[in-house]
Amino acid sequence: MSQESDQHVTVSIVIVDDHQIFRQGIESNLELHDDLQVVGQGGDGKHGLEIIRDLQPDIAILDINLPLMNGIQVIRQISTDHLPVKVIMLTAYDDAEQVMHAMRAGAAAYCAKEIEPTRLVEVIRYVLQGRYVVHNQVMDDESLAEWLSKGVVALAGPYYADLGDTFSPLSPREMEILQYVTQGMSNKEIAQLLSISHQTVKNHMTSILRKLAVDDRTQAAVYALRRGWVRLRDAVADDRSLDDDV
Repeated sequence: MSQESDQHVTVSIVIVDDHQIFRQGIESNLELHDDLQVVGQGGDGKHGLEIIRDLQPDIAILDINLPLMNGIQVIRQISTDHLPVKVIMLTAYDDAEQVMHAMRAGAAAYCAKEIEPTRLVEVIRYVLQGRYVVHNQVMDDESLAEWLSKGVVALAGPYYADLGDTFSPLSPREMEILQYVTQGMSNKEIAQLLSISHQTVKNHMTSILRKLAVDDRTQAAVYALRRGWVRLRDAVADDRSLDDDV
């Protein structure tokens, strides 16, 4: 979509963030532009995904740290559903691994919440043109692929990069299990809750540890909490199961 056509076509946008004032602030700034229209808002990941499925906006602006479903899970589901929605991650969680996970999951852009309103509009327009944006870096398909490849090597080492999808976001089931791990649940409890076998949970845990390149459940839980995949208020202080066998 060219910038000239932007002036004649209304761009529909959904905002998903658990802070209403923040959502309203974004909406107020975006709607200063005649061609940008916020058509829906969500305060948690599940509701946000429902709105996105129902309205199928051009753009979805997501936080990562969301109740019920985190932003990475929402992106993965959008990709699984093949929804024609371009996702802009707007988050306070900013480290190299987090950016890699979000972009590999299917995000079109990753920006800090401190972004200037005019810059956010620029990012939206870049994304509508089929570009990808990570902070101040604008990329096309080829340069994004190169950037991701170099990032995997830098973070995980050449051996993992050769494995292709090894450094990848967790599957929806793995993310679900990791959330329960941060809540202090044992493999047996998780298996009972999800109506799957204890061995299946152990297999998922092995995959989680490998993908996150951590050694045990405690490190995996800390990893998820630090990146906003699990909200601190949803995790419990009881860590009785964190030493449970993988």
